[in-house]
Amino acid sequence: MIAYINGDVAEITEQSIILETNGVGYELVCPNPYRFQVKVGDKQKIYTYHYVREDAQILYGFQDQDERALFQQILNVSGIGPKGALAVLATTSVRDFVVAIEQEDEKFLTSFPGVGKKTARQMILDLKGKLPFDYQAEEMLQQTETTQQSNQALNEAMEALKALGYSESEIKKIKPVLIKEHSDAADTYIRKALALLSL
Repeated sequence: MIAYINGDVAEITEQSIILETNGVGYELVCPNPYRFQVKVGDKQKIYTYHYVREDAQILYGFQDQDERALFQQILNVSGIGPKGALAVLATTSVRDFVVAIEQEDEKFLTSFPGVGKKTARQMILDLKGKLPFDYQAEEMLQQTETTQQSNQALNEAMEALKALGYSESEIKKIKPVLIKEHSDAADTYIRKALALLSL
């Protein structure tokens, strides 16, 4: 397998770039060839994936190893071929895609060309927990910390409302609205609660 090619970006088309090395021009089909527009004439290291089928052999080119690895992973999804995998990589980052898979964000996944709800569910089924990246762990940790801070602030606000003389039933009635505030400051919840309770 050809892991990468070092060469000069000689030409850009709608679907590919031509990378010239030692007098040979390699056509590399890329997620978004125009990323390399400013690199025309410059030497670049492009990571490649050699796709072979009965009627064709195609070299795909990627900016880095993570992008190539994700392309290979998406190819493993039932019903998605190289064209669909390229469309995903052309419109999002590796990090954002991985986080969407781990969080089962169907709305994000169906924003890609040719991806409906059924395909989005298949992506989640085939890829969740199997992507070799650390982005999801980092994102989940940040979200967990934010949620914990928000919960603590909300609890503090609930206690403050009780101290102000509001009953459990009054507080329970407005709690669903307060939860949507997603704040890490008890004062924010208290102000919102007082406004609701005065209605």
